[in-house]
Amino acid sequence: MTPPMQRGLSRRRVEDDRFLRGLGHFVEDIDVPGALHGVMLRSPHVHARILAIDTAAARAMPGAHAVLTAAELRAEGLHPLPCVAKVATLGPLIIPPRPALAEGLVRHVGDPVAFVVAETPAQARDAAEAIAVDYETLPAVTDGAAALRPDAPRIWDEAPGNLAFRFQKGDAAAVEAAFARAATIVALDLVNNRVTAAPIEPRAAVATWDAGTQSFLLEVTGQGVHGMRDQLATVFGIAPDRSRVVAPDVGGGFGAKNFIFPDYVLAMAAARRLGRPVRWVSERTEDFLSTVHGRDNRTHAALALDADGRFLALRAETVANMGAYLSGSGPGSSTNSPGTAMGGLYDIPAVFMDVRGAFTNTVPIDAYRGAGKPEANYIIERLVDLAARRTGIDAVELRRRNLIATFPHRTAMGMTIDCGAFRANLDRAAAAADIAGFAQRRAASRARGMLRGLGIACFLETSRGAPGEWAAVRFQADGRVALALGTQSNGQGHETSFPQVAADLLGLPIDAFRLVQADTREVARGHGHGGARSLHMGGEAMVRAIDAVLDKARALAAQLLQAPEAALSFADGRFSLRDDPAGRGVGLLDLAREAPGAIDAAVDSDLDLVTFPNGCQVAEVEIDPETGLVRLDRYTAVDDYGRLVNPMLTIGQVQGGLAQGIGQAMLEEIAYDPESGQLLTASLMDYCLPRAEDLPPLDVTCVEVPTASNRLGVKGSGQAGCIGAPQTVMHAVLDALAPLGIETLDMPVTPNKVWAAIHRRA
Repeated sequence: MTPPMQRGLSRRRVEDDRFLRGLGHFVEDIDVPGALHGVMLRSPHVHARILAIDTAAARAMPGAHAVLTAAELRAEGLHPLPCVAKVATLGPLIIPPRPALAEGLVRHVGDPVAFVVAETPAQARDAAEAIAVDYETLPAVTDGAAALRPDAPRIWDEAPGNLAFRFQKGDAAAVEAAFARAATIVALDLVNNRVTAAPIEPRAAVATWDAGTQSFLLEVTGQGVHGMRDQLATVFGIAPDRSRVVAPDVGGGFGAKNFIFPDYVLAMAAARRLGRPVRWVSERTEDFLSTVHGRDNRTHAALALDADGRFLALRAETVANMGAYLSGSGPGSSTNSPGTAMGGLYDIPAVFMDVRGAFTNTVPIDAYRGAGKPEANYIIERLVDLAARRTGIDAVELRRRNLIATFPHRTAMGMTIDCGAFRANLDRAAAAADIAGFAQRRAASRARGMLRGLGIACFLETSRGAPGEWAAVRFQADGRVALALGTQSNGQGHETSFPQVAADLLGLPIDAFRLVQADTREVARGHGHGGARSLHMGGEAMVRAIDAVLDKARALAAQLLQAPEAALSFADGRFSLRDDPAGRGVGLLDLAREAPGAIDAAVDSDLDLVTFPNGCQVAEVEIDPETGLVRLDRYTAVDDYGRLVNPMLTIGQVQGGLAQGIGQAMLEEIAYDPESGQLLTASLMDYCLPRAEDLPPLDVTCVEVPTASNRLGVKGSGQAGCIGAPQTVMHAVLDALAPLGIETLDMPVTPNKVWAAIHRRA
């Protein structure tokens, strides 16, 4: 009997069975006999010189085994944490040294100063509190634009004026010429607010040193173990194969867990020094103080239109706050990544962007869900909405008039978009959101003393992440098939979706497969997760590995059946002789048992093509003018993620991204005190994440427009919600406030901010 096709089937996640029964295996669940516990002492100051560190009392505390400072790390011969981003900046990309422990100066609240290792977490905390550090406080700056002013405190001698880099992309001359002949020019100053990933599982690591093999084992909450291994090898000055990096179940990452951090380096150094495993587990406030933040851009942007409302040119000038150090891929989030999506879904002949990266006394910035694509889409969509108001052209019509309509289309930023149904999706979204009935809903709100607004926005994702990927298919002695992939799940459902694809291609039941991932010993190479790349890149690699398996298996089957390969057909997991009245054949699993390892295959896929997830989304909000409270009442998305492997999982990923994008628009902001530089949002009491009651039903419709860029026809879906939601919500809020003469407002639209805007107009 032919098994049903798995691709396109909404299957419940296989992995949820163990999660719901409390059988997940996270770093904090790892029980390593004899493990010591590490605690980091962090700077309470924004910017200060370290005059002296007295660790004597800490070393004498009960249970204390080691107190590491910068002096001890110098003796270990450790190198600074690397920034691996490759950005074509106008001048040098200035990468100051980032030691695992501060040397001489601390540059943000939470900068690591010392690492204490003790028998228990409580003893380690007590010993850390016994360390006496003498600081001389220095002037500080936390705002990126302020940091570039001539009178700003200098953070690094290597970076005069606190400028980390200058980046430009596009055709400046063509943009200026288009602006000169424009009938209408709209301009905005925009803030893309600083946020944090806040995954449900904070960062954690367990480090073990094997003196016999002179090698490390690091079990860590990570999204890309091979990249982490290679960066750690740089820090320790060892060959990559002397470290095994493993990530068990990961409770969310959203980009922040792609990188190495000082905590991991210190746990490894302490394990090597003490000859015992060392465990480090972050607390929530520590995560706010030490894990990378995202976004934090200030942009002046302008859009030029002709007399018919056609877009002529886009210009964006951005100051990107990079924090105190350049994180692993930090500069890419404000340069390379937004450069691919600048201009969104619109046919804009000329585009130019100019970005200055600024050092500040804040936590470093790096990739957060979407990493640059949300910022680029926010710029163009806010400008389009303002242009609709200024020209009097309906917001839907203005978008339809300018959306890319023919494919392939090469954008002004050099991207070739192969397919899409942009105008059709715009119309579908308008119909699904019942824009025609909005006037009646607005009147009903007005009758209750409320303000109601509707916002619409489109989005373009450029999905690829790192190019190429590795995959292997291995037939095991127990009859199961291991799918080893260089990509990695941190909650997306890979243990379900990849077997769905393999089940169809190999004709085996879905429960015959198990996923092998996130282990540098079991997986030869890989780029992990990031850039919505897993199914696009990892799926292509797996398909190629399965092709190699079937080629090997066909040759072996022909040998066993004493028939030419051309005489064999393959279906339902079995090779059969065509037109053989005896029905002779041999099953794939039988071949694997007959010749163990003979049909296993591993491949390196060289795929380097970008996919273009896209869509149109509509939001409605209701605002109480007496309190400024914004309530999101309706949300509709009509999106294209190519061919769907598991529609239920896709929609779940999109809804999760929408929640984060809505959170940024309405609630979330990492805030520093402008005078003291202290972090004001260092806990979930102060940093407001959206709860279920803050969100309406998120109505997501997926329109499948398969891409030819990969064999599965898929486009990434993991980041899309974060990319589309912020501007959609902001347009709804501004539409509600438009009758009051309020034309612009920055995220997040908290009640206090909205109330103040209303009463400034009163």
